[in-house]
Amino acid sequence: MAWIEIVIEVARAHAEPLSDALMDAGALSVSVEDADEGTEDEKPLFGEPGMEPDETAWDRSRVVALAEVDSDHASIVAEAAAAISLATIPTYTTRPVEEQDWVRLTQSQFAPIHIGKNIWVVPSWHDAPDADALILELDPGLAFGTGSHPTTRLCMEWLEAHAPKELSVLDYGCGSGILAMVAKKLGASRVIGVDIDPQAIESAQFNAERNQCDIEYALPTAFGEAHPASEKFNVVVANILSSPLKLMAPMLAGRVAAGGSLILSGVLARQAEEVAAAYAPFIQLSVWAEHEGWVALSGQLAG
Repeated sequence: MAWIEIVIEVARAHAEPLSDALMDAGALSVSVEDADEGTEDEKPLFGEPGMEPDETAWDRSRVVALAEVDSDHASIVAEAAAAISLATIPTYTTRPVEEQDWVRLTQSQFAPIHIGKNIWVVPSWHDAPDADALILELDPGLAFGTGSHPTTRLCMEWLEAHAPKELSVLDYGCGSGILAMVAKKLGASRVIGVDIDPQAIESAQFNAERNQCDIEYALPTAFGEAHPASEKFNVVVANILSSPLKLMAPMLAGRVAAGGSLILSGVLARQAEEVAAAYAPFIQLSVWAEHEGWVALSGQLAG
């Protein structure tokens, strides 16, 4: 099967409706790009991960529709334009999509990641660079957390620097389960991971089995039923985002055992002070480390 891309530049107001109309007219997929990408007029839409942008397209948007090479491209564009009542059929260009081994191409983009002093995150199609290191076999997937994002890296480095040997660990917002697995491989006696996304729980359980880690994963409701608020943990780590972290301050701090540690990330450096202030009534937090504009906050609850 051979494909071709149909490239159309439109104003912001037409980008989303035209994308939908192109799909209805026979396009296999559609994406929207900034037509000013790479110039001084390039405009970022996305800020903090997980937050919806205020705008869903750019002032000058490039709509790219994937179609079969032998399809009637002119008809697809004309039908889409008519469906959204454009005054004229927009001009377009086409560009071929080269045949590639897409599996190999995708895999080539994910090499082993070295974190901290002795941690390697290794995709299943690679050999571990150092067999004596702490190895996590983890493939990119739907759940957040492969070690490539600065916030995940910061939490992993904290765990390595403060190995929770024979301690209990709660990973709240566990995503792929990577932090829970690091804690377990560093000697934690008991590890529980919690996430609001059932797909993340499924992914985390799969990753734990692959890495031979005995970890309990649960959705928040099931976690609360099995582990009442009176149950505390020696280490509580939460790599989420600043807004939910502030809202969850009483709950997360309340899960820390006397003398235990709380580690938070998913926080931009400019947000550190306000996040620490939200936790101040319960536990004193300070910036432990910073990486690429993100920070990890940590603190110890008085014994």
